Amino acid sequence: MLAGAGCVLFTLCFVPGKRGSVLTLIVAQALFIMMLWGVGRAATQLAQEGSPLARTSLGSGLWLGLGLTLLACSDAIRRLTVQPLRRWLLHVQIVIIPLLLLFSGTLDNLSLLKEYANRQDVFDAALVQHLMLLAGTVLPALAIGLPLGIWCYFSASRQGPVFTVLNVIQTIPSVALFGLLIAPLAGLVKQFPWLGTLGVAGTGMTPALIALVLYALLPLVRGVVAGLNQVPRDVLESARAMGMSTGQRFRHVQLPLALPVFLRSLRVVMIQTVGMAVVAALIGAGGFGALVFQGLLSSAIDLVLLGVIPVIALAVVIDALFDLGIAFLKGATDD
Repeated sequence: MLAGAGCVLFTLCFVPGKRGSVLTLIVAQALFIMMLWGVGRAATQLAQEGSPLARTSLGSGLWLGLGLTLLACSDAIRRLTVQPLRRWLLHVQIVIIPLLLLFSGTLDNLSLLKEYANRQDVFDAALVQHLMLLAGTVLPALAIGLPLGIWCYFSASRQGPVFTVLNVIQTIPSVALFGLLIAPLAGLVKQFPWLGTLGVAGTGMTPALIALVLYALLPLVRGVVAGLNQVPRDVLESARAMGMSTGQRFRHVQLPLALPVFLRSLRVVMIQTVGMAVVAALIGAGGFGALVFQGLLSSAIDLVLLGVIPVIALAVVIDALFDLGIAFLKGATDD
């Protein structure tokens, strides 16, 4: 039955027009839900017939099938409508029934959910730490990157040296940069012990946040400069003709028009930070990376997935929210 539905879905992907897109979305979503429900029921049946300690894991073929159906849903939505809000709502409705299956207990006997039940406290702590890494990176990066980008915009001669330094930082592998910060920070704490009371150390959050902020600066500064540069000169001339001062033109004309470009750069920074924070677990920063590396060291694939899936979900949610916000903001500025 699933094979037949898969063949139908493959055929529908090549049907042009809105009717083909609607049918593709319906079939792909139904297939996704059927696969989830089926594995949940199978896991429950195996647990009842066998040992309560038995675990049922998803095979690579099923993971591939789930991924392909989601891609088919996303492609159908993209072809179905161009309105950002409708696209967003159509994407949201895809996860409603899977969430109902999750919270109803249908999937509780899957090994991944059992792993979560056994490590719920660890998972919750990892979520908090990951969000702390995200916020602790983005806020300082904004405080540094925004003024630096504006400073570079008003003087083209400054852009070369600044972007050269930021490009060099961006080329350093994350693990290497984390390691390079350990010795200086440890020496700093040894020289000034009071820094240790503030949480500064050679390992942990401090070197992770410093490295992540450094990585975030290049896209932020480039986004500010690119956003301000793309403001049409005719618009600036019109604002000047209306009697606006340089500061007024910057605040009321350039910044609003540059905001969509800057938000795209901020989206890149946030998604990049969500992913790179996983590697920061190697120096004791915590987060979902700790679960990933614990699973790798113990060859526990369920523990690895328990750390990987939330990272992917967080990145997808951030991307979707930024897409929606940028679309509305761009529509408002066009009006």
